[in-house]
Amino acid sequence: MNLRDLPIEAGREFFSADSEYGVLGSILFDNEALDRVADIVVAGDFYDPVHGAVFDAMSRLIASGKPADVITTMAELERSGAASSIDYQTLGSYVTHVPSARAARRYAETVAEHAMARRLQAAARYVSEISNEQAGTASDRAARAQSVIESVVSRKDGGDPKPVENFVADMLDRVQAMADGTLQPAMPTRIPGIDRRLGGGLRTKKVYVIAARPSVGKSSLAGQILLNLALDNTPVAAFSLEMEESENTNRLVANLGRIDLDCLETGRLSDDDWQRLVDGVERVRNLPLYLQFRPGMTMQHLASKARLLKRKHGIRVVAIDYLQLMSSANRQLSRHHQIEEISRGLKELAGQLDLAVIVLSQLNREVEKRPSGRPVMADLKESGAAEEDADVVMLMWRHERAEPISTIGLDIAKARQGKTGEVALAFEGRYQRWTESANPLTPHQLTQKPRFRSDI
Repeated sequence: MNLRDLPIEAGREFFSADSEYGVLGSILFDNEALDRVADIVVAGDFYDPVHGAVFDAMSRLIASGKPADVITTMAELERSGAASSIDYQTLGSYVTHVPSARAARRYAETVAEHAMARRLQAAARYVSEISNEQAGTASDRAARAQSVIESVVSRKDGGDPKPVENFVADMLDRVQAMADGTLQPAMPTRIPGIDRRLGGGLRTKKVYVIAARPSVGKSSLAGQILLNLALDNTPVAAFSLEMEESENTNRLVANLGRIDLDCLETGRLSDDDWQRLVDGVERVRNLPLYLQFRPGMTMQHLASKARLLKRKHGIRVVAIDYLQLMSSANRQLSRHHQIEEISRGLKELAGQLDLAVIVLSQLNREVEKRPSGRPVMADLKESGAAEEDADVVMLMWRHERAEPISTIGLDIAKARQGKTGEVALAFEGRYQRWTESANPLTPHQLTQKPRFRSDI
């Protein structure tokens, strides 16, 4: 039995009408309040099932980019067949219970706390009944009791498993739409070698790890991919934990304007450079690309901002630079387990918000002990969770240092919906530009120091 599905008469002592009104009224007052409460409550946490239905209707509207006001929410309730127990006047009265949406999170915490208390109360009854049963061994009854207690802290209920026939129609529609050209199967990175191996490009609900030793170019390559997607009018976002927005903007302008990055950072520009600067700025200005510099960013902050960007701008790709710099809300865990927690949080975020998530990662020093300098997945620093949770793992190394264009090796070492293998990339350090290289990746050892800008 699902402990969320308690009858309304049960647990009446654990119910705050004002808090439930407060959550719903806050969201109706300001739709952005949903971002502040979505990680605390779900529809099943509301004592009154009508309140849960209203919360669910507003969540669907906001997730699809539509406003959730009294009129649109009532229409959504009618569409879903949940409007029989509520009317416009009652729905509108929720807003009058809150002077502003500032306290939305506090209201939500109270609703969640009462919901947990009701589940615990129900669980205690079930455990008592199990303990008094005569059938089965004590160990069996203890295991069942433990399962009941564990269900109290369950945050999500995906419903019952469904037969595969329920999904066939959607599959046929999807394949037909791709055949007709009305649905793009993937988001091209515009780097042909990568797109070929990834089955056309990036896909939502997937996590892509790009890993390298410092100064090989992982941040710059991720920036090129985001830039190419934005040029195709795909909304994207980059969260950096070590590079300020101004630095990333310099790179974008250098790339599109073909102006030396050093000139942008020193201000020593020729007349021709100034014209290129103006051209680059004009091309960057209206791109659907969103940046934030946030040292020590936590998974909770990332999820909140990604949810906001998804609702406001419909972003489809998020990049994080980089995994090992992220902080965990649970400081008591070892760093190894913190990284595991963050890695799994990124996977959940990709699925929940229908995003492609690009996460950059450091490699350990074992790479530098190999003559070839080529990394393997076991080199992922601090945790194997990134390897396990990722749908695609791309490993980078310097193959040939040259000026002005260097060859960088990229090994797609894991690809759940694509093909593994190596891609040769050409990198123009002064412009921060990446393309596919015509030079083959032949085994050799590098000894010469780089003489061009490659500190990415």
